[in-house]
This record gives sequence, structure tokens and C-alpha cells, in this order.
Amino acid sequence: MNSSEAEIKERLSQLGSLKSAIANAIVGQEDVIEQLLIGLLAGGHCLLEGVPGLGKTLLVRSLGQAMDLEFRRIQFTPDLMPSDILGTEILEEDHGTGKRHFKFQQGPVFTNLLLADELNRTPPKTQAALLEAMQEHTVSYAGVTHVLPDPFFVLATQNPLEQAGTYPLPEAQLDRFLLHVRVDYPSEAEERSILQQTTGVKASVVPQVMQADTIRSLQKLVREVHVSDDLLNWINRIVRASRPQESGSKEIQSWVKWGAGPRAGQALVLASKARALIQGRFAATRDDVKALAAPVLRHRLLLTFVAEAEQKSADDVVAVLLNSVPFPA
Repeated sequence: MNSSEAEIKERLSQLGSLKSAIANAIVGQEDVIEQLLIGLLAGGHCLLEGVPGLGKTLLVRSLGQAMDLEFRRIQFTPDLMPSDILGTEILEEDHGTGKRHFKFQQGPVFTNLLLADELNRTPPKTQAALLEAMQEHTVSYAGVTHVLPDPFFVLATQNPLEQAGTYPLPEAQLDRFLLHVRVDYPSEAEERSILQQTTGVKASVVPQVMQADTIRSLQKLVREVHVSDDLLNWINRIVRASRPQESGSKEIQSWVKWGAGPRAGQALVLASKARALIQGRFAATRDDVKALAAPVLRHRLLLTFVAEAEQKSADDVVAVLLNSVPFPA
């Protein structure tokens, strides 16, 4: 490891403080919070999906409050235009000379932490405006490239596609998300705590516990986490086995139209490293891969009509992959 043991312990303790800070406003959802932190440390973006009212927006806002990062929120609507996200050129006049010139006015995408709320409620043209920003961390406008702040992290929320007034996200944009995080209903005890904490006089306060420099150093530390050759080979085989033309599984050949690409393997390696670090380990294991295979792969698989007819989901495909691809002997 390039970092000293004292530095590593200090950074890991700050991760614990970050979890505790978010817990001041969010009841339960430990797996969701962990996956968001994994996405943050791995330097990727996260897509949160769940029915309205589960606290997705509150969770992202709490994460922004706990970190010393510039935070902005965009509410995606059917009439939202790309310029509402990226920015636009405005005509300014120099009062001294009387000359006019165009000046680029930055849009809300120029921030550290961007909450793209209900991303799938806007048409594909506007959704695509985020593609370059998410992949290259730049915005090109009128032939000029503008660099986004560092770090830059997109947390997008979407409602299930079967709900009215939604537009499916293009496959190219889905692939830009490191993780597709499912937000489920809370347990009975958690829901009771939510009712108790949110209907009283005292409001929950999320303390600021982490700086941007710490986040950048943690992202570098993730890269130092060890992945064995056997684990790397297993991840590679899992991703390749998701492609029906390369899979020996009848289920995969029947259920999957398009499998995951190389970016899925990169995401699974980085996410596994980040999970290991969050849990205080400096080597990724099979358990890390198993825990993150579904969030990494579920949005990168295009299923067939046969799978839909048999009511099979992408998570069912991931389960088949983990069971059918043996770990290297």
C-alpha cells in the first residue's frame, strides 16, 4: 500500500462518521447507503430506483449536506431543455465600450454533487445532455469545452418504468451509471421510527463531516485495494457469460438479448474494491463481487421477450451467472 497505516485508519474513521451523519436523517436503508458510498469512492455515478415516497431525494440531499461539496438539484420534467442543465450563452454588453459579446452561463451541472431527480420523466433528448458530463466530466458548448468541478458525482432517481409519464433511459446512458440501486419499502420497525422522527417538533440535522480533499484521497485509496488474479478472472468470466453468444447457460441464451460490455467488468472490480475498503479490508473477496453483481449488472442487461413472458428480471439473470460461472480452481 502506498498510504501509511495511520492515514488509512484516519480516512476509514471519517467514512464511519459519514455513515453516522447520514443516519441522522435516514432510518434504515443500510444497503442503499453503503452502495451510494461505494459509488462515491469508486468515482462513479448511481441510479436510484423506487416508488415515490421512499426517501430517495432526502437520502441524496443528506449525503450532500454531510460532505463539504457544492450540491445542486435538477427536477426533471417533460418540458426541461438541455440548456436548462448544461447552461447557455447570453449576450452581454460592455457598458464602457458599448460592445456586445456572448458569455457562457454555466448550468446546474457545474457542481460537485448533482441530484438528477426523476430523470426518466424527461424526454431522451434532455436525458442525453448528461452523457458527456457523466463520462468525460466536461461540457461542450459552441465549440468550447468546459471542465466540470472535481469531484463530480451524479445521483439520479427514477420511478419504475411502468408508471405513467416516464421515458425509458437509453442503454448508452444507463451504462454510464456505476450502480443501479434499488430502494425498497422499510421494515415495520423502521417505518415506525420514520413516523416518530418526522412528525415531531425537532428536525433532523445532518452534520458536515467530510471535505472534498478527503473524498479525492479515498478514491485514490480504493485503487490501491488488492484484487487477486483468480478474482479478476472470475469477474471477467461472469461479464462475458452474460452475453448469450458466449454463454453455455440455456437460461442466459433464452433470457438475454444483449449482455454486459467491458465497462461492467471495470465497474464490478472498482465497486468490489470500494466495498472492501468501507468494511476495513484491503483485498476484495468473492463476497464483495456477489454483493455488487446485481447493482452493477442489472441495468446493463437487455432482456428478451421470452424473459418478460416468463416474468424473469435482470436480477434472476445475475443469480444464474453467479451460480453457473465457477470460481477458478
